[in-house]
Amino acid sequence: MNKENLIHFEEKVGRNLISMETGLLAKQASGAVVIRLGDTMVLTACTQAKKPRTDPPEFVPLTVEYKERTYAAGKIPGGFFKREGKPREKEILSGRITDRSIRPLFPEYFNTETQVISMVLSSDGVIDPDVLSINSASAALMISDIPFNGPVAGLRIAKLNGEYLINPTYEERKNAEMELVVSGTKEGILMVEGGGKEVPNEELIKAMEVAKKEIDALCDMQIKLAKVCGKPKTTVAKPEIKPEIAEEVKKIEKEVEDLLNSFPEKKAMESRFSAIQEGLIKKFQEMFPQDSTVGYQVKTVMEEVIYNVSRELVLSKKVRADGRKTDEIRPISIIPGYLPRTHGSALFTRGQTQTIATTTLGTQEDQQILDDLEGKTMDRFMLHYNFPSFSTGEVKPDRGPSRREIGHGNLAKRALSYLLPTEEEFPYTIRVVSDILESNGSSSMATVCGGSLSMFDAGVPMKSACAGIAMGLITDKDRYAILSDIAGLEDHFGDMDFKLAGTRKGITAFQMDVKLSTGIPVNVLKEAIEQAARGRNHILSLMEKALPEPRKEVSPFAPKMIKVSIPKDKIGAFIGPGGKNIKALIERTNANIEVNDDGMVFISGTDPDGIKEAQRVVEGYSMEIEVGQIYKGRVVDIKDFGAFVEVLPGKEGLLHISEIETHRIRKVDDVLNIGDEIEVKVVDMDNTGKFKLSRKVLLQNKK
Repeated sequence: MNKENLIHFEEKVGRNLISMETGLLAKQASGAVVIRLGDTMVLTACTQAKKPRTDPPEFVPLTVEYKERTYAAGKIPGGFFKREGKPREKEILSGRITDRSIRPLFPEYFNTETQVISMVLSSDGVIDPDVLSINSASAALMISDIPFNGPVAGLRIAKLNGEYLINPTYEERKNAEMELVVSGTKEGILMVEGGGKEVPNEELIKAMEVAKKEIDALCDMQIKLAKVCGKPKTTVAKPEIKPEIAEEVKKIEKEVEDLLNSFPEKKAMESRFSAIQEGLIKKFQEMFPQDSTVGYQVKTVMEEVIYNVSRELVLSKKVRADGRKTDEIRPISIIPGYLPRTHGSALFTRGQTQTIATTTLGTQEDQQILDDLEGKTMDRFMLHYNFPSFSTGEVKPDRGPSRREIGHGNLAKRALSYLLPTEEEFPYTIRVVSDILESNGSSSMATVCGGSLSMFDAGVPMKSACAGIAMGLITDKDRYAILSDIAGLEDHFGDMDFKLAGTRKGITAFQMDVKLSTGIPVNVLKEAIEQAARGRNHILSLMEKALPEPRKEVSPFAPKMIKVSIPKDKIGAFIGPGGKNIKALIERTNANIEVNDDGMVFISGTDPDGIKEAQRVVEGYSMEIEVGQIYKGRVVDIKDFGAFVEVLPGKEGLLHISEIETHRIRKVDDVLNIGDEIEVKVVDMDNTGKFKLSRKVLLQNKK
């Protein structure tokens, strides 16, 4: 293997040695870097098209993919098709954290199709490779000819036993009080995502401060790499704006200011801006009929005018486009139990954002199987977020959940999962669905509120109610304003989207994206987190007023479920040869019965009597026969000399013919038949565990 062109750097980050190298793999890409931690290796390659797109840029034409090759962990893909197919949710979410970290650092007007692909080549099953791809993606862009204002670096940090651990292992993450992924530049933090067990504000701030020092070290390693082998960057052509167009469009500044000062509804504001824009485009198309970019020029200047005016109003007057103060929450209405036949539901409306959230309770067989590099696991809590086009008054084809929908659903799931009862306390599988019916900012946080309320309505004994709020930021060099509960316009023209969810005790989930290439200082983030806590408590007060606690009983339409444990050494006897015993019990009681390898038995169904009978039988496997005790048994065999009666599962005793009745009988089957249920008393037991029964003594006592 020729390694003469290999360039290699390494740095200690936290407890681990991380290396980056280039020059050996994927040499035809614009840039390619392999990052390694332990025996986990991720290759990221980036490529840009040969020419920019001809259509004017409306967004960065960037595609980021993250792929986990199962061979990396020595596995063959499960399922019928033995090759990797469409990305799993884990891969989509991992790709999103890289995308959100690097996207703000592409220069303005960048308009060349660019693809960044990360591939997990080796996984030691100790540390999740997802966060490594942030660094290899940035490093690959740094050494490529693609314009990029990096570096950006990222890591995962967890708090465990009072200690902050950089890039914790899978095992450490299971017991962590808090974990988050943080990415940033040398100047500030760009992206945060994570959750915790009702984390105090100061602990989240502390984690970001600890992470920032290690992020700087990872950025320095990328800078060294780029100095050695970085390619000259291609230039980004700034589109020309005709002076006549720029001058004329800027004259609408006063009209925009007056419109925003009138605090218009979203649709009215959009309609007015659209009418102004169409009029200007028509006017200049007539003036410059040969220029096909007139529409883009008008849109660009108009966007700049609205951007500047809307931001200046907030910075100078501390008043927002809808008339709210910077820390004011939009009006909220809550209708719990809105849908009559769901197991739980809630209609949650905040301003022009609305969700109908539902909770469905299922049995253990409804759990989701997750097949990741680190192994197969079962998930008893699912949260699915849907964003139909009518929620924003648009017409779009429905092609299944988008990356955004999967990401928003995962954020809301993280917020609520820390508050769920244990499987021992509440053995149901839980599925929450949030259908967004209207959207004007922060539908993911509405999902948190609606999801919490719908689980309360379903009778899920959560530890606490949970609410979410999205925080925004508008800043220039000297001033800044932190905005609570941001609407769509503030998200579009603002500098930050910081979503925080939690209880009155603390934070359970958070996600932050920053549009500033310099990031945001920690002191400003601290102020935003404290302001968010006040807003969250306000929302929780309204939720508590609508539904103060979980319903005492689950819905009558939900399956009834109980959980019973039996000794592990009794599982075989309980199931029986070929499943004979458990199948017979299911048929007799009409209950669903599932048994785990640890001896946990889940019994569910719609027939209370059947569930009760199944429970009695299962509990019998944990009981021992005692002399003098009375049992309700079932006749399983009849002989000339007596009957054998099963008093506990798998435990049969002899009921001698002389002990069946108070008077003498000629034949056993004159009184008893196989399958009869009778009460008997254990009257004797020998050293081998064999025991004798009597029905006669019970009949005598009744006389």
